[in-house]
Amino acid sequence: GFIFQVTSFQGVAVRSLSTSSPHDHPEHGRLVYKGNLAKAVLGVKFFSYSTSIFNLFMMPYIMLKSGFGAESLLVQAAFYGLIGIFTFVTPVTLHILTKGYVIRLYYKDEVDTYTAITYNAILGEKVTVFHQKDVKIPDITKMFTTFYAKTKSMLVNPTLFPDPQDYNHLMGYDKSSVFKFEDLEEVEEAD
Repeated sequence: GFIFQVTSFQGVAVRSLSTSSPHDHPEHGRLVYKGNLAKAVLGVKFFSYSTSIFNLFMMPYIMLKSGFGAESLLVQAAFYGLIGIFTFVTPVTLHILTKGYVIRLYYKDEVDTYTAITYNAILGEKVTVFHQKDVKIPDITKMFTTFYAKTKSMLVNPTLFPDPQDYNHLMGYDKSSVFKFEDLEEVEEAD
């Protein structure tokens, strides 16, 4: 059999010289949001891409071994169309639906900027930096859009913000257009 040796680190003190929170990023700022579906989105996209690549490499082999080339032209077109849908359309559709899903959102207080991390088409992380004033809330509720950062649609889950004030500031809800109680008293006194 195999013998595994595990080294124990009990009693060893680990110290950190950093004074920042583990949720801070030196370039992007303070972590205010972390999407809980980030691994699932990455996994589904990876699975879709890998099956598409597998299809592309296996189709010539299947065609040669099956003798499918002798069938009618209409049957060949239908078969290639079906394979094409699963090979190309599914990954493209998945990317379109998930490209705005925010996996992490950082906020820099000093300059009032947000940094949204999303996945790009080749499964890498894409960084989008925007100011709070660039956030636009869609007039009509959209299925895969919570807000627009400039022109890019972003999807976040409001319940995943550890501090609801961060979500309120992002969406501009803290800049209330409702009269404050003091303003109402001033209006009443003027009358």
